[in-house]
Amino acid sequence: GSIAEVVSEFEYQKARALGVEGKDIIFNGPYKPKDDLKIAVQEGAKIHVDNLFELGDLEEIADELGIRIPVAIRINMDTGVYPQWSRFGFNFENGEAFDAIERMYDKGKVYLVGIHSHIGTFMLDANAYRLATMKIMQLKTQVESAFNAQIDYIDLGGGFASKSNLKGVYQSAEVIVPTVDDYAEAITGAIYEFNTSDTLPKLYLETGRHLIDEAGYLLTSVQGWKRFPDGKKGYVLDAGVNVLYTSTWYNFNIELNKRYEGENEPSMLNGPLCMNIDIIEENLMLPALDRGSILSISPVGAYNYTQAMQFIRYKPAVVLIDTEGKPRLIKEVDDLATINYKEV
Repeated sequence: GSIAEVVSEFEYQKARALGVEGKDIIFNGPYKPKDDLKIAVQEGAKIHVDNLFELGDLEEIADELGIRIPVAIRINMDTGVYPQWSRFGFNFENGEAFDAIERMYDKGKVYLVGIHSHIGTFMLDANAYRLATMKIMQLKTQVESAFNAQIDYIDLGGGFASKSNLKGVYQSAEVIVPTVDDYAEAITGAIYEFNTSDTLPKLYLETGRHLIDEAGYLLTSVQGWKRFPDGKKGYVLDAGVNVLYTSTWYNFNIELNKRYEGENEPSMLNGPLCMNIDIIEENLMLPALDRGSILSISPVGAYNYTQAMQFIRYKPAVVLIDTEGKPRLIKEVDDLATINYKEV
């Protein structure tokens, strides 16, 4: 099954508005406003403690509500991948994580039911997840022994790579990206190997881009072109980095809507923004495209629309193709009324 993970009060409110019950929400992230944290506690959300200040807020909330609060703790550790994500959670190796847990049981305001880590993004080494799982299971054993506790679940977070092609990496994604089975074997193998309890903990994963990236396509059209001094042909599209946030790191698959006659020539795809950095693809070979030609750009299902900028141009509409192949409009194109709505 699936539940929601959120990392802000906005996302928590959005999940609740979509009908997700509090008990089916993991509330993660480095900053949770105390008022929203209290609501999440009252609604039974799974709170993942990130820092001592947040732990202090939870202890105060426990006093205010007259309850002990079940929580998970986020930890960071060395998994052989650098730079290490040490900004989030409590460090495993230096004992910081155990010290925070010890405080929980000394004060008696909260108690531990889960352990969480998120070791990075676009992780190409499945063995890093084995090391992370091993250390989580070691901490689980240590906590259960020291405090007579029961850890119900572990959460390995996300970072599972999709089939996007990284810039500067010349092997294809099909070659360098681990399979689902690779990730699964690394994680579950370590759970079985290092579990010391009679039962196995529940496992949560944030499938993220690995699940949704390849489901997203951007359709854009050619609005004009010019010849640059070096002879390269530069096309202007009606979509740019304002809606393709990940173009900084990934090379997209670019497909034409029909067959074009003529020889291919060195070309560049530029967006419509008045910025020199608005480049979708700097070097590719294309036939002569007509004004109005439609290009399909993929995969763009992860982190593009959600991080799109409301800059110079309106955000585009979003269409869902359902399981029967029928298109459904799920987000209208923005307009001036959208932008002006909150202005005073």
